[in-house]
Amino acid sequence: MTIHDFSVTTADGEDRSLADYAGRVVLIVNVASKCGFTPQYEGLEALYKKNRDRGLEILGFPCNQFGAQEPGADAEIQEFCSTNYGVTFPVLGKIEVNGPDADPLYTYLRAEAPGDFGPSAGPLYDHVKATRPEAIGTDEVKWNFTKFLVGRDGKVIRRFESTVTPEQIETEIAGLLN
Repeated sequence: MTIHDFSVTTADGEDRSLADYAGRVVLIVNVASKCGFTPQYEGLEALYKKNRDRGLEILGFPCNQFGAQEPGADAEIQEFCSTNYGVTFPVLGKIEVNGPDADPLYTYLRAEAPGDFGPSAGPLYDHVKATRPEAIGTDEVKWNFTKFLVGRDGKVIRRFESTVTPEQIETEIAGLLN
């Protein structure tokens, strides 16, 4: 199984097969408009513009499960991303990434790359430990802007926690694009 076996819903409510991204390196990110990590949209867009012609795709999935930091409807989210950050990569329909209503793609991503979230995440670890202690030591997505890197074959390579910026993973992505 790979991400190419899944379909997702666009912000317009259409189904999109992730098989459409076969042969591309994909960075999948759960995003939010009212989060301390929201400025990462700028780095994600820069990474996308620099590398999309080399085979990089970035897919943003709005999620309101962390501090209610993505309260808007899909159309509002699209407007926010475009107006504030000039986002041109696909920002898809709003989903849940954890729990019984988690999108099947995210259930798969979490199982393939459970992460190594711990004290090295600094203040974010302290925040999650205080507000969602049940998430510590699980494969759950811990916060907004968690990133999953997927190879051209659709297999999950690695998970990056929210504190890791797009700039910090650019070299690894570039290696996959060469």
